[in-house]
Amino acid sequence: MTNILLILILLIVFSVLLFILFFYSKRNKSSEKKTIISPPHIPCLKEQEINPDISTDNWDLHKFRLEKFRRSQYKGLTFFISSENRIYYLSEKGAKVYC
Repeated sequence: MTNILLILILLIVFSVLLFILFFYSKRNKSSEKKTIISPPHIPCLKEQEINPDISTDNWDLHKFRLEKFRRSQYKGLTFFISSENRIYYLSEKGAKVYC
C-alpha cells in the first residue's frame, strides 16, 4: 500500500512539473521579439524612368534617361552628356573620361 501511495505522489509531482514547464516555455516564446526581414526595395520600371539616379542594367533605359535628363546611372556609374553632346563619366580623381 505504501508503494502505491509513493508512486502516486511521484506521478503527481512529475505531472505538476511538466505542467509548469510547459506553460513557462509558452510564455517565453510569446515574449520573444520577432524580427521580420523584408526584401530590398526594387524600383519598378516607371520609377526608374523618371529617376536618373537609380542604377539600372537596362541599356535602352540608360540611353533614354541620358537623352531626357542628360545624366543616368548605369551599373553603378553615373554618365553625363556634356554641352558638346559627348558622353562622359567622372573618374575617382574627378577627371572627365569620355566614351
